[in-house]
Amino acid sequence: MGVIRFFGQHKGAVALVMVLLLIKAGCELAIPVLTSQIVDVGIAQSGVEDVDALEGLKAAGVDLFPLQMAYLLRIGGFMLAFAAGSMALDVAVGYVSSRTGAKIGRSLRSRLFNRVVAFSDAEINQFSAASLITRGTNDVVLIQNVSTMLLRMVLYAPILAIGGVVMVMATNPELGWIVVVAVAVVFSVIAVLFRFTLPRFKIMQKLIDKVNLVAREMLTGLPVVRAFNREGYEEGRFDGASLKLMRTQLFTNRAMAAMMPAMMLVMNLTSVAIVWFGSAGVAAGSMQTGDLIAFITYAMVIIMGCLMMGMISIMLPRADVAAQRINEVLATEPSVQDPVSVSATASNRVSAEGDFGRPSSGALTPPDESGRVSAPVEDASRPSPARGARVVFDDVTFRYSDEGDPALSHVSFAAEPGQTLAIVGPTGSGKTTVVKLIERFFDVTAGSVSVDGVDVRAMPQADLRAQFGYVPQKAFLFEGTVASNIAYGGGAGGEAVSEDVIRGALSVACALDFVEAREGGLASPISQGGANVSGGQRQRLCIARALARKPRAYLFDDCFSALDYATDAKVRAALPGWTEGSTVILVAQRISTVLSADRIVVLDEGRVAGVGTHRELMETCPEYREIALSQLSEEELSGECVEGGAR
Repeated sequence: MGVIRFFGQHKGAVALVMVLLLIKAGCELAIPVLTSQIVDVGIAQSGVEDVDALEGLKAAGVDLFPLQMAYLLRIGGFMLAFAAGSMALDVAVGYVSSRTGAKIGRSLRSRLFNRVVAFSDAEINQFSAASLITRGTNDVVLIQNVSTMLLRMVLYAPILAIGGVVMVMATNPELGWIVVVAVAVVFSVIAVLFRFTLPRFKIMQKLIDKVNLVAREMLTGLPVVRAFNREGYEEGRFDGASLKLMRTQLFTNRAMAAMMPAMMLVMNLTSVAIVWFGSAGVAAGSMQTGDLIAFITYAMVIIMGCLMMGMISIMLPRADVAAQRINEVLATEPSVQDPVSVSATASNRVSAEGDFGRPSSGALTPPDESGRVSAPVEDASRPSPARGARVVFDDVTFRYSDEGDPALSHVSFAAEPGQTLAIVGPTGSGKTTVVKLIERFFDVTAGSVSVDGVDVRAMPQADLRAQFGYVPQKAFLFEGTVASNIAYGGGAGGEAVSEDVIRGALSVACALDFVEAREGGLASPISQGGANVSGGQRQRLCIARALARKPRAYLFDDCFSALDYATDAKVRAALPGWTEGSTVILVAQRISTVLSADRIVVLDEGRVAGVGTHRELMETCPEYREIALSQLSEEELSGECVEGGAR
């Protein structure tokens, strides 16, 4: 089973629990023997073990009460000692089991988190965010609880059952067949329940994913739901998913609920059968009353052991499904990985001055079957020492899936250090895909993306991304303060960001005024996702976060769309002074945003339709001219161009 393998790192704890459970079983199995002695000797024989001696003492007229009380107190004391020992051992087993289960849960959460963090967007989309959340919470908690129960019950049940069988055979082998029949019935009931519940447990985990998916989607898009008066529809979707989960859970819970009365019926019938057939032995003198009581107790012990295994067997299928789901994530290798020849310990981080050692040769070995590229003998994973980065797309083709159409086809261009390269095009032309390939959120299908002549697949991902200041299309802030969000990425060399740099970045992003107007200023709180600031403010804070890093290259992915024209113009006017010497790659929808760019790449249906300055493209690229004229008049374009050139 998948759950068992999680105990591999906890063999010491398992061995300790086994020893404690063996001692505990010995204590519990000794109590029926002592009970039999109290009945047969302490009560029936007045505390005298030898029957002949008892007759002699009675004939001599000796008062047997003191002897009887002394025997009862002695045996009773042993019973209390064994009961107390069993209780103490049970507490110890519970402590070790709970601690081990918690460690397994912590380890699984850590491994899952580290693996998911390493995933590219492709793997995230493969599993879905809702499913990954369920696997990291619900599934891990289930495995943690079952792991604790495995140590406490599953290990103990066979020990107790085997010990009970041994004691039954030692007490009266002739009645052993009753116990055999009872055990067979118990396991038959468990097998039937297992047969019908296992498929439902697999379905249940998928239904939990579905409920989480619907709830997450509804909460995320709540403003849209309200705007279109679709509350009823969304409630219906959620009720439908919840109803399917409820019905499945009802079936499994009813199956578990039916097991207990069935087991109690078996136990009671077993007791009746033992008394029925055992009474004949008592009447014939071949069996004492105390032995009959002990036999019944041991039979109950055996059946209880089987019952415990039955109870855990109902939970094991669901836990096994959860283990398979977790192992599925852990076994999935990220499609974007560091080069095999560059070790994590040897990779060099970007220094504060951008001091990178450029190799003498940038030749790369061909990609292997998995698409991974090994670095050359010279350390090609380290970019050049220049302030700006030279980013080159060389005949790049990219598909999001093997079956899908190319998002980019044979795209080639170069972004030079110290220059601004703008990328424009209609919706769906592949502009954001370009940025994602530079950051290596995906790997190209064909061709190459290089930084300073080094293929990005030959660099450690941390070193690659340390060179860029990235502003995504969808602005996102973390719960904390304004200062913590701006300093989130640290400096390009990993150093802390000073308050002066934070204020400077906010000023360039035209965000300092509204930040200082907030109570607390830089220490003012930001809620999760930046929900307590407007869309434009959120976007400006994201721009400031990238600026504060002072990287070698800036990637602005249509991040000016929520700004009004006046603020957009102010930010663009302030950017050159801050980004001087760095490479700027700017994705934009507004033509006014890219007029002053040194070079403009026009994308159309994933292909390069033109490359040049604004003036050149207006004359040579119909696609660019159409976009430009759809936003501004020819007079405005001419005026903007002159103004942009003056800046």
